Amino acid sequence: MKIGFLGLGQMGHAMATRLVEAGHDVTVWNRSPGKDDDLVAAGAARADRPVDAAQGDLVMSMLADDAAVEQVVFGDGGIQRAPALHVGHSTIGVALAERLAAAGHYLSAPVFGRPPAAQAGKLFVVAAGDAALIDRCAPAFEAIGQRTFRVGDAPPAANLVKLSGNFMIMAAVEAMAEAMTLAEKGGVDRHLLLEVLTGTLFGAPVYQNYGAMLVEDRFRPAGFAAPLGLKDMTLADTAATTYGATMPVLGIVRDHLRATIAVEGNDIDWAGAALAVRRASGL
Repeated sequence: MKIGFLGLGQMGHAMATRLVEAGHDVTVWNRSPGKDDDLVAAGAARADRPVDAAQGDLVMSMLADDAAVEQVVFGDGGIQRAPALHVGHSTIGVALAERLAAAGHYLSAPVFGRPPAAQAGKLFVVAAGDAALIDRCAPAFEAIGQRTFRVGDAPPAANLVKLSGNFMIMAAVEAMAEAMTLAEKGGVDRHLLLEVLTGTLFGAPVYQNYGAMLVEDRFRPAGFAAPLGLKDMTLADTAATTYGATMPVLGIVRDHLRATIAVEGNDIDWAGAALAVRRASGL
Protein backbone atom coordinates (compact mmCIF):
# COMPACT_ATOMS: atom_id res chain seq x y z
CA MET A 1 0.00 0.00 0.00
CA LYS A 2 1.00 3.62 -0.52
CA ILE A 3 0.94 5.03 3.03
CA GLY A 4 1.76 8.40 4.50
CA PHE A 5 2.76 8.67 8.16
CA LEU A 6 2.52 11.88 10.17
CA GLY A 7 4.31 12.21 13.50
CA LEU A 8 7.58 10.50 14.37
CA GLY A 9 7.74 10.51 18.14
CA GLN A 10 8.68 7.28 19.90
CA MET A 11 5.45 5.56 18.94
CA GLY A 12 5.07 7.02 15.46
CA HIS A 13 8.66 6.30 14.48
CA ALA A 14 8.34 2.67 15.56
CA MET A 15 5.04 2.28 13.69
CA ALA A 16 6.41 3.86 10.52
CA THR A 17 9.44 1.58 10.74
CA ARG A 18 7.19 -1.47 10.87
CA LEU A 19 5.34 -0.29 7.77
CA VAL A 20 8.60 0.18 5.86
CA GLU A 21 9.84 -3.24 6.97
CA ALA A 22 6.55 -4.80 5.81
CA GLY A 23 7.24 -3.54 2.30
CA HIS A 24 4.75 -0.69 2.08
CA ASP A 25 5.49 2.43 0.05
CA VAL A 26 5.81 4.90 2.95
CA THR A 27 6.11 8.68 2.93
CA VAL A 28 6.83 10.31 6.30
CA TRP A 29 6.39 13.78 7.72
CA ASN A 30 7.41 15.21 11.07
CA ARG A 31 7.23 18.75 12.38
CA SER A 32 10.81 18.63 13.72
CA PRO A 33 13.53 17.78 11.18
CA GLY A 34 15.94 14.89 11.52
CA LYS A 35 13.69 12.22 13.01
CA ASP A 36 13.06 10.68 9.60
CA ASP A 37 16.67 10.28 8.47
CA ASP A 38 16.91 6.57 9.26
CA LEU A 39 13.49 5.90 7.73
CA VAL A 40 14.49 7.65 4.51
CA ALA A 41 17.72 5.63 4.50
CA ALA A 42 15.59 2.49 4.84
CA GLY A 43 13.48 3.40 1.80
CA ALA A 44 10.80 5.84 2.97
CA ALA A 45 10.19 9.13 1.18
CA ARG A 46 10.21 12.47 2.99
CA ALA A 47 7.30 14.92 2.68
CA ASP A 48 7.67 18.67 3.14
CA ARG A 49 4.04 19.13 4.19
CA PRO A 50 1.40 16.80 5.68
CA VAL A 51 -0.67 16.99 2.50
CA ASP A 52 2.28 15.72 0.48
CA ALA A 53 2.22 12.50 2.52
CA ALA A 54 -1.52 12.06 1.94
CA GLN A 55 -1.60 11.33 -1.78
CA GLY A 56 -1.80 7.53 -1.60
CA ASP A 57 -4.11 4.95 -0.06
CA LEU A 58 -3.82 5.91 3.61
CA VAL A 59 -2.31 8.65 5.72
CA MET A 60 -1.77 7.56 9.32
CA SER A 61 -1.27 10.13 12.07
CA MET A 62 0.32 9.64 15.50
CA LEU A 63 0.49 13.07 17.09
CA ALA A 64 0.77 14.44 20.61
CA ASP A 65 -2.57 16.13 21.18
CA ASP A 66 -5.73 17.64 19.72
CA ALA A 67 -3.98 20.85 18.66
CA ALA A 68 -1.36 18.96 16.65
CA VAL A 69 -4.04 16.88 14.92
CA GLU A 70 -6.12 19.95 14.10
CA GLN A 71 -3.07 21.64 12.58
CA VAL A 72 -2.10 18.76 10.27
CA VAL A 73 -5.70 18.26 9.15
CA PHE A 74 -7.17 21.75 8.93
CA GLY A 75 -4.09 24.00 8.89
CA ASP A 76 -1.91 25.21 6.03
CA GLY A 77 -0.62 22.24 4.08
CA GLY A 78 -3.12 20.03 5.92
CA ILE A 79 -4.65 16.80 4.74
CA GLN A 80 -8.36 17.68 4.92
CA ARG A 81 -8.93 17.55 1.16
CA ALA A 82 -6.22 15.03 0.28
CA PRO A 83 -7.27 11.79 -1.43
CA ALA A 84 -5.86 9.39 1.17
CA LEU A 85 -8.03 7.95 3.92
CA HIS A 86 -7.00 9.54 7.21
CA VAL A 87 -6.38 6.91 9.90
CA GLY A 88 -6.04 8.64 13.26
CA HIS A 89 -3.94 6.77 15.84
CA SER A 90 -3.55 9.73 18.21
CA THR A 91 -5.23 9.87 21.60
CA ILE A 92 -7.65 12.74 21.12
CA GLY A 93 -10.90 14.00 22.58
CA VAL A 94 -14.29 12.73 21.51
CA ALA A 95 -15.32 16.17 20.22
CA LEU A 96 -12.38 16.35 17.82
CA ALA A 97 -13.06 12.80 16.64
CA GLU A 98 -16.61 13.88 15.86
CA ARG A 99 -15.32 16.87 13.90
CA LEU A 100 -12.90 14.71 11.91
CA ALA A 101 -15.65 12.20 11.18
CA ALA A 102 -17.96 14.99 10.00
CA ALA A 103 -15.22 16.22 7.65
CA GLY A 104 -15.33 12.78 5.98
CA HIS A 105 -12.86 10.11 4.85
CA TYR A 106 -11.69 9.42 8.40
CA LEU A 107 -11.18 6.35 10.57
CA SER A 108 -10.28 6.35 14.27
CA ALA A 109 -7.73 3.70 15.22
CA PRO A 110 -5.92 4.52 18.48
CA VAL A 111 -3.57 1.88 19.82
CA PHE A 112 -2.70 0.29 23.14
CA GLY A 113 0.93 -0.50 23.84
CA ARG A 114 4.14 1.25 24.83
CA PRO A 115 7.12 1.90 22.50
CA PRO A 116 8.65 -1.61 22.86
CA ALA A 117 5.35 -3.11 21.67
CA ALA A 118 5.29 -0.69 18.74
CA GLN A 119 8.84 -1.68 17.81
CA ALA A 120 7.85 -5.34 17.85
CA GLY A 121 4.65 -4.80 15.88
CA LYS A 122 2.62 -5.97 18.88
CA LEU A 123 0.25 -3.06 19.38
CA PHE A 124 -3.48 -3.52 19.83
CA VAL A 125 -5.47 -1.43 17.35
CA VAL A 126 -8.92 -0.17 18.34
CA ALA A 127 -10.76 0.79 15.17
CA ALA A 128 -14.11 2.49 14.63
CA GLY A 129 -15.72 3.68 11.42
CA ASP A 130 -17.11 2.24 8.23
CA ALA A 131 -16.44 -1.52 8.12
CA ALA A 132 -15.19 -1.36 4.52
CA LEU A 133 -12.62 1.26 5.52
CA ILE A 134 -11.39 -0.90 8.38
CA ASP A 135 -11.05 -3.78 5.93
CA ARG A 136 -9.01 -1.55 3.63
CA CYS A 137 -6.59 -0.79 6.47
CA ALA A 138 -5.99 -4.44 7.39
CA PRO A 139 -2.52 -4.74 5.76
CA ALA A 140 -1.30 -1.65 7.61
CA PHE A 141 -2.81 -2.74 10.92
CA GLU A 142 -1.23 -6.18 10.55
CA ALA A 143 2.18 -4.53 10.17
CA ILE A 144 1.91 -2.53 13.40
CA GLY A 145 -0.28 -4.68 15.62
CA GLN A 146 -1.09 -8.15 16.85
CA ARG A 147 -4.87 -7.69 16.91
CA THR A 148 -7.49 -5.21 15.70
CA PHE A 149 -10.65 -4.62 17.73
CA ARG A 150 -13.69 -3.22 15.92
CA VAL A 151 -15.76 -1.12 18.30
CA GLY A 152 -18.42 0.50 16.12
CA ASP A 153 -19.37 2.43 13.02
CA ALA A 154 -18.88 5.87 14.58
CA PRO A 155 -15.18 6.86 14.76
CA PRO A 156 -15.43 8.60 18.18
CA ALA A 157 -16.24 5.22 19.79
CA ALA A 158 -12.60 4.15 19.37
CA ASN A 159 -11.36 7.32 21.02
CA LEU A 160 -13.70 6.80 23.95
CA VAL A 161 -12.38 3.24 24.35
CA LYS A 162 -8.81 4.56 24.26
CA LEU A 163 -9.49 7.21 26.91
CA SER A 164 -11.25 4.63 29.08
CA GLY A 165 -8.29 2.27 28.76
CA ASN A 166 -5.73 4.94 29.59
CA PHE A 167 -7.75 5.89 32.65
CA MET A 168 -7.73 2.25 33.76
CA ILE A 169 -3.95 2.09 33.34
CA MET A 170 -3.54 5.08 35.62
CA ALA A 171 -6.07 3.64 38.08
CA ALA A 172 -3.98 0.45 38.18
CA VAL A 173 -0.82 2.48 38.78
CA GLU A 174 -2.59 4.34 41.59
CA ALA A 175 -3.81 1.11 43.19
CA MET A 176 -0.37 -0.51 43.00
CA ALA A 177 1.34 2.59 44.37
CA GLU A 178 -1.03 2.72 47.34
CA ALA A 179 -0.70 -1.03 48.02
CA MET A 180 3.09 -0.92 47.77
CA THR A 181 3.22 2.08 50.06
CA LEU A 182 1.04 0.31 52.63
CA ALA A 183 3.19 -2.83 52.45
CA GLU A 184 6.46 -0.94 52.72
CA LYS A 185 5.22 1.12 55.67
CA GLY A 186 4.35 -2.17 57.38
CA GLY A 187 7.75 -3.72 56.70
CA VAL A 188 6.95 -5.82 53.61
CA ASP A 189 9.27 -5.35 50.64
CA ARG A 190 7.39 -3.99 47.62
CA HIS A 191 9.27 -6.38 45.28
CA LEU A 192 7.91 -9.29 47.30
CA LEU A 193 4.41 -7.80 47.29
CA LEU A 194 4.51 -7.50 43.50
CA GLU A 195 5.73 -11.09 43.15
CA VAL A 196 2.84 -12.37 45.24
CA LEU A 197 0.14 -10.26 43.59
CA THR A 198 1.23 -10.84 39.97
CA GLY A 199 1.70 -14.54 40.74
CA THR A 200 -1.83 -14.90 42.08
CA LEU A 201 -4.69 -12.51 41.37
CA PHE A 202 -3.10 -9.77 39.26
CA GLY A 203 -1.13 -11.47 36.51
CA ALA A 204 -2.24 -9.19 33.68
CA PRO A 205 0.49 -7.38 31.69
CA VAL A 206 -0.53 -3.96 33.03
CA TYR A 207 0.27 -5.09 36.58
CA GLN A 208 3.42 -6.96 35.58
CA ASN A 209 4.90 -4.23 33.40
CA TYR A 210 3.91 -1.15 35.37
CA GLY A 211 4.48 -2.97 38.65
CA ALA A 212 8.09 -3.61 37.64
CA MET A 213 8.49 0.09 36.86
CA LEU A 214 7.12 1.02 40.27
CA VAL A 215 9.25 -1.34 42.36
CA GLU A 216 12.38 -0.27 40.48
CA ASP A 217 11.46 3.46 40.38
CA ARG A 218 12.15 3.19 36.65
CA PHE A 219 10.53 6.36 35.38
CA ARG A 220 13.23 7.75 33.08
CA PRO A 221 13.58 7.78 30.16
CA ALA A 222 9.85 8.16 29.81
CA GLY A 223 8.08 5.73 27.51
CA PHE A 224 4.98 7.88 27.88
CA ALA A 225 5.61 11.27 29.42
CA ALA A 226 3.52 12.42 32.37
CA PRO A 227 2.23 15.59 30.62
CA LEU A 228 0.73 13.39 27.91
CA GLY A 229 -0.87 11.25 30.58
CA LEU A 230 -2.30 14.35 32.23
CA LYS A 231 -3.63 15.44 28.84
CA ASP A 232 -5.38 12.09 28.44
CA MET A 233 -6.91 12.25 31.90
CA THR A 234 -8.20 15.73 31.11
CA LEU A 235 -9.78 14.44 27.90
CA ALA A 236 -11.35 11.59 29.86
CA ASP A 237 -12.72 14.10 32.36
CA THR A 238 -14.22 16.15 29.54
CA ALA A 239 -15.88 13.02 28.15
CA ALA A 240 -17.19 12.16 31.62
CA THR A 241 -18.75 15.61 31.86
CA THR A 242 -20.24 15.29 28.39
CA TYR A 243 -21.84 11.93 29.11
CA GLY A 244 -22.69 12.55 32.75
CA ALA A 245 -20.39 9.85 34.17
CA THR A 246 -19.04 10.09 37.73
CA MET A 247 -15.32 9.20 37.91
CA PRO A 248 -13.96 10.03 41.37
CA VAL A 249 -10.75 8.02 40.93
CA LEU A 250 -9.99 10.09 37.85
CA GLY A 251 -9.68 13.20 40.02
CA ILE A 252 -7.14 11.46 42.25
CA VAL A 253 -4.89 10.29 39.44
CA ARG A 254 -5.02 13.72 37.77
CA ASP A 255 -3.90 15.37 41.01
CA HIS A 256 -1.05 12.89 41.43
CA LEU A 257 0.10 13.45 37.86
CA ARG A 258 0.07 17.22 38.43
CA ALA A 259 2.03 16.86 41.67
CA THR A 260 4.60 14.59 40.05
CA ILE A 261 5.12 16.93 37.10
CA ALA A 262 5.51 19.89 39.46
CA VAL A 263 8.25 18.11 41.43
CA GLU A 264 9.93 15.93 38.81
CA GLY A 265 9.47 17.92 35.59
CA ASN A 266 8.00 17.01 32.24
CA ASP A 267 10.45 14.24 31.37
CA ILE A 268 9.15 11.64 33.83
CA ASP A 269 6.99 8.70 32.80
CA TRP A 270 3.32 8.90 33.71
CA ALA A 271 3.81 5.91 36.01
CA GLY A 272 5.87 8.31 38.11
CA ALA A 273 2.55 9.45 39.58
CA ALA A 274 3.31 6.70 42.10
CA LEU A 275 5.95 9.01 43.59
CA ALA A 276 3.22 11.40 44.75
CA VAL A 277 1.65 8.54 46.73
CA ARG A 278 4.98 7.62 48.31
CA ARG A 279 5.82 11.20 49.24
CA ALA A 280 2.43 11.74 50.84
CA SER A 281 3.21 8.81 53.16
CA GLY A 282 6.71 9.98 54.02
CA LEU A 283 8.61 7.53 51.83
